[in-house]
Amino acid sequence: MQMIRVSSSAITAVGYDIQSRRMKITFHQGHTYDFCGVPQHVVDGLLRAGSKGSYYNKHIKDRYQC
Repeated sequence: MQMIRVSSSAITAVGYDIQSRRMKITFHQGHTYDFCGVPQHVVDGLLRAGSKGSYYNKHIKDRYQC
């Protein structure tokens, strides 16, 4: 899975596999987490968000567990 570097104070990179609907997020603290069953529109929203940390907290955190 290719990781895309993003401009964020919380997140350094985001990766997504459309076939498996699996997303990876790497945080500035160095941890990388997997999320399963993530719809494409959620990933697109994260990548477009002005505040990726806020978007993550509102739309992704505690959802899409593998």
